[in-house]
Amino acid sequence: MSKISVLVTAGCVFAVCTGACRSTHSDTSDRFKKETASLAPRAFEPLPLGSIRPEGWLKRQLEVQASGLSGHLDEFWPDIRDSGWIGGAAEGWERVPYWLDGIVPLAYVLDDPALKAKVSKWMDYILAHQREDGWLGPVSSKRYKDYDPWPRFPLLKAMAQYHEATGDERVIPAMQKFFRFLDALLDKQPLFEWGQFRWMDGVWSIHWLYDRTGEEWLLPLAAKLHAQGYDWTAHFTDFQYTERVTKGFSLKTHGVNNAMGIKAGPVWYRQSGAPVDRDAVYRAIEMLDKYHGQANGVFSADEHFAGLSPSQGSELCLVVEYMFSLENAIAILGDSMLADRLERIAYNALPATFKKDMWAHQYDQQVNQVLCKVDKDRPFASNGAEANIFGLEPNYGCCTANMHQGWPKFVSSLWMKTKDGLAVISYAPCEVNTEINGKPVHIEVSYDFPFDEAVTIDVQGEGAFAVELRIPGWASLGKMSIENGPEEVVRGPWHHIERDWTGSTRINLSLYIHPNLERRLNNSGVITFGPLVMALPLGEEWKKIKGEEPHADWEVYPTTPWNYAIGQSRGETEWSINMTRGVPGDAVPFSAEHHALYFEVPARQVPEWKLEHNAAGPLPASPVKSTEPLTKLKLIPYGCTSLRVAEFPVLEEEPEARAHAAEKGATK
Repeated sequence: MSKISVLVTAGCVFAVCTGACRSTHSDTSDRFKKETASLAPRAFEPLPLGSIRPEGWLKRQLEVQASGLSGHLDEFWPDIRDSGWIGGAAEGWERVPYWLDGIVPLAYVLDDPALKAKVSKWMDYILAHQREDGWLGPVSSKRYKDYDPWPRFPLLKAMAQYHEATGDERVIPAMQKFFRFLDALLDKQPLFEWGQFRWMDGVWSIHWLYDRTGEEWLLPLAAKLHAQGYDWTAHFTDFQYTERVTKGFSLKTHGVNNAMGIKAGPVWYRQSGAPVDRDAVYRAIEMLDKYHGQANGVFSADEHFAGLSPSQGSELCLVVEYMFSLENAIAILGDSMLADRLERIAYNALPATFKKDMWAHQYDQQVNQVLCKVDKDRPFASNGAEANIFGLEPNYGCCTANMHQGWPKFVSSLWMKTKDGLAVISYAPCEVNTEINGKPVHIEVSYDFPFDEAVTIDVQGEGAFAVELRIPGWASLGKMSIENGPEEVVRGPWHHIERDWTGSTRINLSLYIHPNLERRLNNSGVITFGPLVMALPLGEEWKKIKGEEPHADWEVYPTTPWNYAIGQSRGETEWSINMTRGVPGDAVPFSAEHHALYFEVPARQVPEWKLEHNAAGPLPASPVKSTEPLTKLKLIPYGCTSLRVAEFPVLEEEPEARAHAAEKGATK
């Protein structure tokens, strides 16, 4: 492992030294050639499912997922195995559609024969049992009205992805029949409850179908959904929920609804063309960050909005839906800043909320998560005693059904088409196969980003086209070479390369990343490294409390102290942070045992910072004083931890340091 020494001073950080399976599916749906006045083209066009395959550590991560709950729920979990969606007597509402919306992309990005066979079994049954009038699935959910459109929205997303991967000719006629039925249904029974707040998922599928058929009747149907749906643009424009919600819970304050609502403006902008819809995503993120934002990139909502405290929770469904919202907004608007946020969530909040073998998950994760146990005395306003344990379906089973889409849809969004070529959305290791101007293009991205800033991109193509390389907002200008010839990196969100790519061309890119100290609640500090949040991993004692392995429920208890403040050591004017690099683990990339880098930072314990409600108590206001012995904390990537502290009080600058700094200033 290599070591780099880093200095942090005055809230800034400076480095003192620098240091994928194949797809044969071709893109036959180049919608940039089909611009209409009715539906605006996206800035970037997502590639069909299966065009991008993970490699390196990312492939290992998805293989872990496929070997865990995602790939086996249908074998033992009654809500999938015995679902009404396949003729059984169990839940016939949202859980199978949720599961399919994740298992379809997982099967095809991995090109996994066993998973693809499962997908085919379910799709065959659902398509074969569509009613003559067009309705899909069970008529009665035994929960709501007989005809509830909401669960069909995630099903339609799964069907769209299945069609992209397989070309199954049954899918488009089935969607057309269903939308005809829905069009008539909405005149008699307008959207209600969950469907009223999640209308944009239905519009997403209508637009997907319109892009392929051009049938004009689809757009008035989309407008009907929009008109009957909740006004998310107004919700975030005049944001009312600026405090932790402890009573008066509603679907407006529900975290997952808000995570889905982030994409409402951009999705509708394709049809409305209104600037207010285009810009709505920025206002949504701004408000959620300001009043409920968390260091891991999401916002707190332990079911409902929960404020800025890092001991409040964020639901797993919220994490994956926020990612999907951003992936759509990036495609529609082409904004690199949204990709920065997508990576922050994907590399921190997503892996941290799973047991590392992905056979268990949390309902709520906490940024400062120092204890996971069953207890009614919790900091959560509306979730129960099991909300942050790791298990099969802690608190409620919706996340067990919906969690699967996070990693595979992230893979599918790593690259997108532009009007004249391709754009890199994130540099994770992968392999891309598509067509540009009717000619095949093959791309391989290697190295260990985000754990290392060096990236190699090998392009095999025919003829001239453009490649847009994203320059993340957190990166200093790096260096680049194309076929060993230097290329000046242009400051800005995208670096444009247009050339003849005939043959094989190698791009070497190094994005300079420096550790950074972010200030948050009560002037606390969070240390980041590019998209990675760094966290103190606690010693862990796992206690099985229910079920049989591998899909058991677990409490996790700390075996090491957690109540530290970080800062400079006595008599120093700067923090000395030592950074050590390695490579992601061969077995599990995101795990405490196999982390790819770590920092050592000076710290002292803060004895008065204690547990409250079985969670880390409120953050002491920084700067804090401590007379405890100076120590070095080892911080690893947030996503590698199960118990952790990532948001720390910051130590008061000590008198010796102030005197030394004044003396240095006087001599200059």
